[in-house]
Amino acid sequence: MRIGELSRRTGVHTHQLRYYEAQGLLKPERGANGYRDYGSGAVLAVTQIRRLLAAGLSTEDIAYVLPCATGAEADLEPCPEVLDMLRSRLDGLDERIDTLARTRESLTDFIAATERHPVGA
Repeated sequence: MRIGELSRRTGVHTHQLRYYEAQGLLKPERGANGYRDYGSGAVLAVTQIRRLLAAGLSTEDIAYVLPCATGAEADLEPCPEVLDMLRSRLDGLDERIDTLARTRESLTDFIAATERHPVGA
């Protein structure tokens, strides 16, 4: 199928599909006319890519994980080191959440302290 058909079937814009290809996530064949020709597994691959992106993985991470993905839910086979990489990404996310929570608390304290002062006093 051509890129337009893949776009229609997945709801993903053609420029995003080209980006996935540039990142090595999709590997279409090229026809004699130079057009991309996506195989029957491309719809599933795009679905997996989108789910992995939604999980916060970078395209670099996805290139590493995608060969282990199975099914439309992007379930992962226990490929070597994938679980360690995913746990590392989760640890990083937890650290960022903790930092944001501290930042939020600090900002809330500044707002409360500022509101205690009368305006124009």
